[in-house]
Amino acid sequence: MTKNYFYNYFLIGVFALMTSLSVAQVSSGAVSSNKATVVKTIEGLSIYPNPVQTNGKITIETKTNETKEVEIYNVMGKKILATQLNTKELVLPSSVTAGIYIIKIKENNASATRKLIVK
Repeated sequence: MTKNYFYNYFLIGVFALMTSLSVAQVSSGAVSSNKATVVKTIEGLSIYPNPVQTNGKITIETKTNETKEVEIYNVMGKKILATQLNTKELVLPSSVTAGIYIIKIKENNASATRKLIVK
């Protein structure tokens, strides 16, 4: 019965390399956390009508109905609209023409992103 010394030395080498890389990351200040980032979603979010008519208004309701930050982006990622909403209704400006948009809503520490279709 022969022992496979190469395999044992290989495992020791890999362990030593991984340990030295971890120490190097900590000493350089480039520590990355393995913890997942928890993003709170907005409870009871409802956006309607969707699709909406050009120059129409959309209703954004949530469970708490507090002040919301609303941003609308086109499909290229350009911000078209950024506003604070104290009511449930948002009147779309003329800059939001027919097309597909991404609407991002923030309320307190929670946020949500949805697709918005304008006819």
